[in-house]
This record gives sequence, structure tokens and C-alpha cells, in this order.
Amino acid sequence: MNNLSGRRKLGFLLGLTAAVMWGLIPIALKGMLTLLDPITMTFFRLSLAAAILTPLLVATRQLPNRAKYLSPKLALRLLGTGVLVAGNYGLFCFGLEKTTPEAAEVMIQIAPMLLLLAGLWIFKEPFSTAQWCGFGCFVFGLMLFFNHHLADLFIAFNAYGMGLLMVAMSGLCWAGYGISQKLLLREFNPQETMLAFYWIGALLMVPFCDFSPLADFDLWQSTLLLSCGVITLVAYGSFAESLLHIEASRASALIALSPLLTVAIMQFIPVWGLPAEPLGWLSLLGALMVVVGSMTTAVATKAE
Repeated sequence: MNNLSGRRKLGFLLGLTAAVMWGLIPIALKGMLTLLDPITMTFFRLSLAAAILTPLLVATRQLPNRAKYLSPKLALRLLGTGVLVAGNYGLFCFGLEKTTPEAAEVMIQIAPMLLLLAGLWIFKEPFSTAQWCGFGCFVFGLMLFFNHHLADLFIAFNAYGMGLLMVAMSGLCWAGYGISQKLLLREFNPQETMLAFYWIGALLMVPFCDFSPLADFDLWQSTLLLSCGVITLVAYGSFAESLLHIEASRASALIALSPLLTVAIMQFIPVWGLPAEPLGWLSLLGALMVVVGSMTTAVATKAE
């Protein structure tokens, strides 16, 4: 059953906004990870987003319907999805700490791909030939992008390889979130779900946080920390809202553009002294193939 609003232009704009925000997130996070550990950084991303969203919903009288939260089935699903969101955030930060923004953003593209592949199993949606070609392009693109790091992942399995694995696990959590979010939108609006996810994730992180570095933060560092929460809120809120207006496949295709923005910024614009990934022409070709493959798999017509 199609529950889309039909406002495709709005859905496209929201999906593109999410793509831009997700392209910026690894750069901002990499800068903050020189100041905070991954768990504390994840807590602030979630708690700041929750702290911003809560008063907005109060002011606009869009508070969640508390009666729905009393349903054990829905409450458990919200809790489980909140854990997946926290896992996505946390594992991505741990992986990013050991790699680079470009590497993390390219690797995390397995998330929408896993979401699409889940349709094969959960929704019994067969892939068309074009989709399988897109998937092959995506996999080959990953191998090209990481051609100079394959030994780190499969042979030496050093810190860089461990970081890539953590980002991949983060992508798996995101795919689980995407599936559950689509189901939850039948009962909740996007603001209701995201508010619950942010608070659940933040509460899970509190016992493991180290807040002592905050005492030495200057205005710029505090602003950067706040921006991570704002970017997070805009990215996930835009994506959740886009699912009301366009198909999940098309939203996933737009998100696939994020690595190009991350790579372009890190390679051509000096950012806070952050080290850029040493990319040759094979790696750049691989990044482009990852994006093209992901978009092709997402939007190509499914097999009958």
C-alpha cells in the first residue's frame, strides 16, 4: 500500500538536505574527536539533537502522543530502533576515530545498500538486472576506493582496518533503523520517532561518558560541538520526513551523493588541519562508482 503524500519535490529537497548534512557530519565529527572520546561525542550528538527538538515540538504543539507509548509492542519497537540509532552513531564515531572522513563516508554507503538488499529477504522484492549491475558497480567501487588499504582490512587488520569494520557495523545498524523507521511511520509522525530515538540513545550513553574535557572548551570548540547536534537533527529529521513523500529507494539514492561532498571538501579545502585520505585516481574512480552503483541499485526498476 502506498502511503506517500505525493509531494515528490518536497521529498526530493528533504532527501537532498539529508545528503548534504551527512556529507558534512564526518568532517565535523573528526574535528571533535580530537577533543572528546567517541562515546561522549555520540552522547552530545544525540542529547543536543533531543534538546533542540523537544522545545520546538512544545512550541509548535506537536508533542508526541503519549498514549501510543503505552502500547507495549510500539514502545518495544521504539526502544529497539533507538538502540540501533545509538549503535549507528557510536560505531561510526569509533570507526571515524581510526580512519578518515572520506573513508568513513564511503564505507557507510553500505547502509542504504543493505537496506535495499533487506528488501530481498523481508519484503521478497527481487532485483532486476539493472539493480544487480548497480550492486556490482558498488562493490567494485568499494574495492577501488580502498585499493591501498585492502591489506589493512584483510591481512594486517590494523587500527585502520578495525575502523573500517566498525563503520560497516554502523551501516548495518542504520539499515535496521531504516526498516524499523518505515514501519513505525505507520503509527507515528517523524518527529515523534526521532525524539524518542534521541533520548533513548543519549540515556544509553550517559554512564560511559567523560565530561571533563568540556571545562577547557573555548567558544569555537563549543560552537563546533553544538553544530554536530544541529547537523544530526537536520540530517535524520530530513530523511525521516522525506520517507513520507518519496519512496525509500529514491531517498536512499539521494543519500548516496554524500561521499562526493565529503571527498571534495577534504581533498580541496583545508579543514581545521585534518589529514586528508591519500587518494589516487583509482580511489577517486572508486568513490564515483560507489555513488553511481548505489543510486542505480536504488532507483532502477525492480524485476517483476
